[in-house]
Amino acid sequence: MYDYDLFTIGGGSGGVRASRMAAQFGAKVALAEERYLGGTCVNVGCIPKKLLVYASEFSDAFADCTEFGWTLGERSFNWQTLIANKDREIARLNGVYEKALTDNRVRILRAHATIADAHTVVVGSERYTTRYILVATGGWPTTPSIPGGELAITSNEAFFLPQFPSRAIVVGGGYIGVEFAGIFHGLGAKVSVVHRGELFLRGFDDDLRRALAAEMGTREIELRFNRQVARIEKLPRGIRATLDDGAALEADLIMFATGRTPTTHNLGLEQAGVKLDYEGAVVVDAYSCSSVANIYAVGDCTDRLQLTPVAIAEGQAVAETLFHGNPKTPDYENVPTAVFSQPPIGTVGLTEAEARERYGAIDVYRSSFRPLKHTLSGRDEHSFMKLVVDRETDRVLGCHMVGTDAGEIIQGLAIALKCRATKAQFDATIGIHPTGAEEFVTMRNKS
Repeated sequence: MYDYDLFTIGGGSGGVRASRMAAQFGAKVALAEERYLGGTCVNVGCIPKKLLVYASEFSDAFADCTEFGWTLGERSFNWQTLIANKDREIARLNGVYEKALTDNRVRILRAHATIADAHTVVVGSERYTTRYILVATGGWPTTPSIPGGELAITSNEAFFLPQFPSRAIVVGGGYIGVEFAGIFHGLGAKVSVVHRGELFLRGFDDDLRRALAAEMGTREIELRFNRQVARIEKLPRGIRATLDDGAALEADLIMFATGRTPTTHNLGLEQAGVKLDYEGAVVVDAYSCSSVANIYAVGDCTDRLQLTPVAIAEGQAVAETLFHGNPKTPDYENVPTAVFSQPPIGTVGLTEAEARERYGAIDVYRSSFRPLKHTLSGRDEHSFMKLVVDRETDRVLGCHMVGTDAGEIIQGLAIALKCRATKAQFDATIGIHPTGAEEFVTMRNKS
């Protein structure tokens, strides 16, 4: 009756997972991708960004090592070498994604696809009929419309800069902004962060936000809160950004990290009857189904949690629901996340404010300490940890951390929260000494 059982538009993490699993369940599947397999995460997101974070951390290691008895000779950094090696790894991952699809007999179409109607997809001059359509087109960086805005870059271009800047302005206070501030600083640039709010990382626990701001301040990253860029001008050497208070910042590069919007334009969605919200995101139900019964959407083109593992879970759930007789919805409760700032953030569960609003009476445990490593290095860096607990049931509602290996530590604690662990069970767990993570099972004093 149809050419395909499932036609996926978009080859990112969610689209690839759904397509691969649907094919394993016996469906005939095609996937159209006009840019690159792996989507944002693999190509201009989490993977290359984490590689750049690793590179930027060496400057701290070099600075700290002498107190541990090491003597270093002359050292230098080559941006072109880093980017070339990064590109090689991303190309390898592109191949991994392609192989995962082809090994499962998913047809890959390297072109832009549009939806002609609820069961028809057009790719170039070809029309394909399909039982189900899955939209997994991700998101794209947005920049404000200001004079000289064309002189700025976004994180997409930051991964391919021909030269490394000696001075950088990062505009925005989300994941991307604080992470690139650390990357640029660690690789040797003088960095200024401009953010329109009172504090960056809106939605995170307030103590975490304050702790990270303090740590970034000790690294001499200039933080300008409650400010916006009014205009940008090109200089004979570099650029000048004028802020809304009249202050001027000069740099070699300005990067906007001011948000992303769903990539849903020019797909034919609205003509097919698919409802979009005011930002252009596909409106879906708990099963990722749109307003059109056979058109589904997952990942950043929907208005849910914009995290790669979440998109993968959504794609898996769609495949299970449609082709495995197992109606499934993703679980969005207690999804852990990390910000690879310097130092990094890890968090899972409710913030203190969210817990107070939902549960009323809560207990809060906080700890701030200088890691053992820095008692020798002399670095003025502190780790911060926090537990939020429901007073009535003793269940741990939130775990939050700023400090070395925060993401690795919080991943383990996310399992505990998923199992509805209590503070008493945390307390009964013997810690690994000496580690930073043991602080989560030794905090006794409420604050």
